[in-house]
Amino acid sequence: MAEDDLESLPGVGPATADKLVDAGFESYQSIAVASPSELGNTADIGDSTANDVIQGAREAADVGGFESGAQVLERRQQIGKLSWLIPEVDEMLDGGLETQSITEVYGEFGAGKSQVTHQMAVNVQLPKEYGGLEGSCIFIDSEDTFRPERIDDMVRGLDDEIIEALLEDREIEGAPGDDEAMEALLEDVLDKIHVAKAFNSNHQILLAEKAKEVASEHEDDEFPVRLLCVDSLTAHFRAEYVGRGQLADRQQKLNKHLHDLMRVGDLYNSVVLVTNQVASNPDSYFGDPTQPIGGNILGHTSTFRMYLRKSKGDKRIVKLVDAPNLADGESIMRVQDAGLKPE
Repeated sequence: MAEDDLESLPGVGPATADKLVDAGFESYQSIAVASPSELGNTADIGDSTANDVIQGAREAADVGGFESGAQVLERRQQIGKLSWLIPEVDEMLDGGLETQSITEVYGEFGAGKSQVTHQMAVNVQLPKEYGGLEGSCIFIDSEDTFRPERIDDMVRGLDDEIIEALLEDREIEGAPGDDEAMEALLEDVLDKIHVAKAFNSNHQILLAEKAKEVASEHEDDEFPVRLLCVDSLTAHFRAEYVGRGQLADRQQKLNKHLHDLMRVGDLYNSVVLVTNQVASNPDSYFGDPTQPIGGNILGHTSTFRMYLRKSKGDKRIVKLVDAPNLADGESIMRVQDAGLKPE
């Protein structure tokens, strides 16, 4: 959206339009879904003016009204599905991870949470006929888990048919067994993963805001951003906000952070995939005492919740804990050198 278009909103002049664009508010829709306080602080305008700007953006973007169930169904047909390339898991998820939704994957250390984020960073780049979204990935790394070498393993672990399609799509000469061709393919895949390391919770929140800018910059590219990963969502919040006295502050910041992530998913039709740490509930005498961190804030905001737990050897149990339109279920996958594989 051009700055001249923003200037057509009530109370927005050239200077205010510049501030809005610099802060990532480049479209009527991004302004329409902002809060008056957020907009006021960004553009240095009063709450009354911010309300007028937001109202004008809502009218211009035609958001905020009701629509029929048939219109919702038609809009949902635009939602993409990112495949795990594991038939049992994809069937449980009715095709894979949904765009415009937050999917939370939680489990104890070594359960495979980071393996899932790495695999999805590869899968999102695949052609749609092979379960991908033909897009790039933003990876916010809060636990120093991102490893390019792991991406290399997973690219080489794809089926030869998929590798051939990737080589052809990216105009790389060679075959799946050709080292030179595979090196070129790996470089191309890594080039489409935008990685940033979060040093603390405030930096992580800032990176979520920057992710919106990156998604906007690449919106018209051949590979627009279709996946936003945060691994892990809660590590810094858990370490910095200790004790019940800081619980309210932690949850408030976490809530805002989640809504910033959700905004990227909504505006750019992207999958938002977050991993979460767990704690053991000492009051639990029966069943699995493992509970995800984040409380009700995270539970309500996540559209899909998935629990990974260890099994024998390289087997992992993938449990769908919560989904608005799917039944709970369990699947089995393997975490191998070549990536996530069926049982």
